[in-house]
Formats: sequence, structure tokens, C-alpha cells
Amino acid sequence: MLPFDLAGTSALSSSISAPAPLDDARKRCFDPVIDTGTRLLILGSLPGEKSLAHSQYYAHPQNRFWMLLGEVLDVDLTSLPYEQRLATVLAHGVGLWDVVAQAHRTGSLDSNIRNRDDNDLSGLLVRFPGIRVIAFNGGTAAKVGRKILDGGAAHYRIVELPSSSPAYTLPYAEKLRRWQVLRGY
Repeated sequence: MLPFDLAGTSALSSSISAPAPLDDARKRCFDPVIDTGTRLLILGSLPGEKSLAHSQYYAHPQNRFWMLLGEVLDVDLTSLPYEQRLATVLAHGVGLWDVVAQAHRTGSLDSNIRNRDDNDLSGLLVRFPGIRVIAFNGGTAAKVGRKILDGGAAHYRIVELPSSSPAYTLPYAEKLRRWQVLRGY
């Protein structure tokens, strides 16, 4: 199963709603990539400009998400077409989504997110009870996600990862070291 829409049907990435214009208009997240085999849910904040333009999670060529997750899963995700990347992460029990449903934001920086509406993480977790671990990709995702989950976070193993974004300048080797904790899940 590929990206899951909350109405209960799967949807290929090409059928994801058209992204918002690339100015400071309201930007919208993508549908979650999840299925009943998902055990680990990785949550970002809100797709950046390149991702919105390509209708793909982590599409900026300098974002190291696919490289980091590929090393964790021991699969070369960067060499795969996008739809195959999604199918591969799902086959490994990994799902993707964002904590922010929509917001105003000029550019791609999380610090520019304004007037946000959050995703219904609690509702998603009820619909997919196999999820045991929630990993936040970056500080904004962690801060917003923990607030959304409120007391519900106690039911899950929570992992705060350094952002895969090029805006977070931690050296790649250190990011990878911290992302390796996901291997256990």
C-alpha cells in the first residue's frame, strides 16, 4: 500500500492533492505514507518548497532524509524512483507524515511557519495501532508533535532526531550516528 488518505483508500503520490503555490500562501502537507504494517512513524514539520513543487517528501537534493533512512534500513533509497522509495519504507514497517497540516510560510524554514493547523496525530495512531515508535525529524516536528500528542506520547517510544534538512548544519556523520537508533525499531 502506498500513501494513505484518511478517507481510507490508498493513493499513489501522483494523486496527492496539488501543492499550494510556492509563495507565502498556506502550504499543505502530503497524505501520510502508512499502512497496517507500520511500526515506526517518522514525522517531519511541513514540506519545504522543493518538496511541494515536486509533490514528494524530502525532495530537496541537499536534504539527507533518504540517505539517512537508507543507511538505517540498509537499502539504497536514493537510487530508487520515488514510488519505490515509499513502497520500500512501508515494506520495512516505516511510515511518514508531518505534524503541521497547513500553515503560512515564506520559504522553507520552520522558523517561518505561522498560523498553523496541526494534523490529527492521535486519530492516525488510533487507526494504526501497530505503531510503537514515533520519531520526530527535527526540533520543530518534536516540539509541535509532543504538544499535539499531549499525554498520549507515553504510549509510544519517542525518538527526537536531528533534522535531515540542509538548514540544520550538524555534520552528516553525527546526524547518521543519531539516526542509527532507529535500527532497533
